[in-house]
Amino acid sequence: MKMIRWSYSRRKVVRAYFDKFPGSTFYFRRIRSYFYLYSSDWSEEDPLLEEGDQEEMQLLVNESLGRKEAYRNRKSLGTKTSGH
Repeated sequence: MKMIRWSYSRRKVVRAYFDKFPGSTFYFRRIRSYFYLYSSDWSEEDPLLEEGDQEEMQLLVNESLGRKEAYRNRKSLGTKTSGH
């Protein structure tokens, strides 16, 4: 999958378009120092999201915005450990 283009939508929000889903617009919101997919304007003509599509889109957006390291180091990727 390739990102066709991206632009700022409003404060802390990026709008992105991908070749695999040409009719849909995806919105990414900033949380801490990286962006995550939180909404879309879906086109019925586009294929359904497959496993891994969301992760790939988030990685492409964060890479384009220079936030790849922050995205890769996010808390949700860490292993859960018990405090006791």
